[in-house]
Amino acid sequence: MSTVLETSLKQEVEHLAEEAFHKRLISGYGIGEYPHCYQIVYRGKPMHFSLEKTRVFLLNLLQLES
Repeated sequence: MSTVLETSLKQEVEHLAEEAFHKRLISGYGIGEYPHCYQIVYRGKPMHFSLEKTRVFLLNLLQLES
Protein backbone atom coordinates (compact mmCIF):
# COMPACT_ATOMS: atom_id res chain seq x y z
CA MET A 1 0.00 0.00 0.00
CA SER A 2 1.38 3.41 -0.85
CA THR A 3 2.27 5.78 1.94
CA VAL A 4 -0.39 8.33 0.90
CA LEU A 5 -3.15 5.71 0.84
CA GLU A 6 -1.96 4.21 4.11
CA THR A 7 -1.91 7.63 5.77
CA SER A 8 -5.42 8.36 4.53
CA LEU A 9 -6.68 4.98 5.71
CA LYS A 10 -5.01 5.46 9.10
CA GLN A 11 -6.70 8.86 9.51
CA GLU A 12 -10.08 7.36 8.64
CA VAL A 13 -9.56 4.51 11.11
CA GLU A 14 -8.56 7.00 13.83
CA HIS A 15 -11.72 9.01 13.20
CA LEU A 16 -13.95 5.91 13.26
CA ALA A 17 -12.26 4.59 16.40
CA GLU A 18 -12.69 7.92 18.16
CA GLU A 19 -16.38 7.98 17.23
CA ALA A 20 -16.88 4.40 18.44
CA PHE A 21 -15.01 5.20 21.66
CA HIS A 22 -17.17 8.25 22.41
CA LYS A 23 -20.29 6.17 21.77
CA ARG A 24 -18.88 3.60 24.25
CA LEU A 25 -18.84 0.84 21.64
CA ILE A 26 -15.15 0.19 22.28
CA SER A 27 -13.08 0.90 25.38
CA GLY A 28 -9.76 1.62 23.71
CA TYR A 29 -7.92 1.98 20.43
CA GLY A 30 -4.54 2.84 18.97
CA ILE A 31 -1.53 1.62 17.06
CA GLY A 32 -0.98 -2.01 17.97
CA GLU A 33 2.17 -3.58 19.28
CA TYR A 34 2.59 -5.46 16.00
CA PRO A 35 3.79 -3.76 12.81
CA HIS A 36 1.01 -2.60 10.48
CA CYS A 37 -1.67 -3.51 13.03
CA TYR A 38 -4.26 -1.43 14.82
CA GLN A 39 -5.57 -2.36 18.25
CA ILE A 40 -9.21 -2.13 19.28
CA VAL A 41 -10.36 -3.01 22.78
CA TYR A 42 -13.82 -4.51 22.38
CA ARG A 43 -15.73 -6.06 25.27
CA GLY A 44 -12.61 -5.83 27.40
CA LYS A 45 -10.43 -7.80 24.99
CA PRO A 46 -7.71 -6.26 22.84
CA MET A 47 -7.89 -7.29 19.20
CA HIS A 48 -5.29 -6.59 16.52
CA PHE A 49 -6.30 -6.05 12.91
CA SER A 50 -4.81 -4.63 9.75
CA LEU A 51 -5.97 -1.10 8.99
CA GLU A 52 -8.35 -2.41 6.32
CA LYS A 53 -9.97 -4.93 8.67
CA THR A 54 -10.13 -2.36 11.46
CA ARG A 55 -11.99 0.02 9.15
CA VAL A 56 -14.56 -2.65 8.23
CA PHE A 57 -14.96 -3.73 11.87
CA LEU A 58 -15.57 -0.17 13.06
CA LEU A 59 -17.96 0.65 10.21
CA ASN A 60 -19.99 -2.46 11.00
CA LEU A 61 -19.99 -1.68 14.73
CA LEU A 62 -21.10 1.90 14.18
CA GLN A 63 -23.79 0.80 11.72
CA LEU A 64 -25.21 -1.74 14.20
CA GLU A 65 -25.37 0.97 16.86
CA SER A 66 -27.37 3.33 14.63
